Amino acid sequence: MHRLIVLVLAIAAIGGAQAQDSSPKDEPTAAKQITVPAGTKVLLHLRSPINTKNARVGDDVYCETAFPVTQDNVMVIPPRTYVKGRIMRVQRPGRVKGRAELQIHFNTLIFPDGYTVQLPGSLENAPGADNESMSDEEGTVKANGQKGKDAGTVAKTAGTGAAIGGLGTGSVKGAAVGGGIGSMVGLATVLLTRGQDIRFETGTALEMVLQRSLSLDPAHAVAARSAVLER
Repeated sequence: MHRLIVLVLAIAAIGGAQAQDSSPKDEPTAAKQITVPAGTKVLLHLRSPINTKNARVGDDVYCETAFPVTQDNVMVIPPRTYVKGRIMRVQRPGRVKGRAELQIHFNTLIFPDGYTVQLPGSLENAPGADNESMSDEEGTVKANGQKGKDAGTVAKTAGTGAAIGGLGTGSVKGAAVGGGIGSMVGLATVLLTRGQDIRFETGTALEMVLQRSLSLDPAHAVAARSAVLER
């Protein structure tokens, strides 16, 4: 009987050792964070219009991704993920000189399941906009110049004045006087009129660039991919 008890205890000890060997240390480790590197470009579609005529510093900017972002052949930011930004600076065009300028920074990324990440992004390009170009200052877009348009306004009013002066007097002198008056009117019109504002309509394509690397929870990235596939 004594030997039987010893044998049972030995078997129990072996079983306990095997249980310890199968402890959680052998379980697979949790998935690591996904890192999207700095410099990654993300194509966006604007969901709310922007106009420097009425925009204010601090106004929110609402966009959504137009194309998926992949990392190591895996989609980590799906299309139609919401992106929120803010207007950091607004400058209206001047009447004599100075073009309209608009600076936008992006600060929040919201996945379809509500997962929210703080975003270090700035406006890199505005390929869907007309008559605007990027400035050297980060995240800033500037309206193109309109010297040709101003010269056309002066020439048009000068021509109209010359025609009216010539018809009224029937002489070359009258046409010259009318042309001079028309030029002055055209110049005054240019000086009293502001340059063109920057206007981004809803749906305008914008390009955002990550200023720093972005860490994402892999679980939410998987959920985002599943949501896209179900659409």
